[in-house]
This record gives sequence, C-alpha cells and structure tokens, in this order.
Amino acid sequence: MTTTSPLFRFAALSLLCLLGATAWAAGTHTDKETKEDIARHRAMAAAHEGAAKCLESGKKEDVCNKELQAACKGLAIGKYCGMRHEH
Repeated sequence: MTTTSPLFRFAALSLLCLLGATAWAAGTHTDKETKEDIARHRAMAAAHEGAAKCLESGKKEDVCNKELQAACKGLAIGKYCGMRHEH
C-alpha cells in the first residue's frame, strides 16, 4: 500500500474545489437570462400544445411534427423541439 504525500493530497483537494466552484458559477444565471429561459420554456410548451391539438384533430403525425419543427425553430435543439418520447 502506498501513501500519498500531504502536498499531493492538498493539490488534489484544491483542484476538486476549483472544479466544483467553476461548475457552480457556470450554473448561475442573471435575472435577464432566467427570464429568457422562462420565455423559451413557455414558447416550447405552446409549440408542444399545438402539436397535441394537431394530433387530436386527426392530422398525421408527420404533418404535426413538421408544424412542431416550424413552431420551435430557434427555440430548442433537435427536430422534436427539445423533447422526444418513445413510440
């Protein structure tokens, strides 16, 4: 069994603290960014509600997916407006 030096343990702990602080700081948003996120989520929710109503109206899934893609352009990642479910 090997032992690590106190200097190595201190350096490792310091690195972990630095990485943790960096991750925490990256996760914080300004009030403006938070409001923009809220607006984006509401817009995505409205687009998904529109897709649900499209399907309820009897339109084909392909048609509704295209409408969803158009409504979500620039809002979310991927062709399903940031959400994909199984079926």
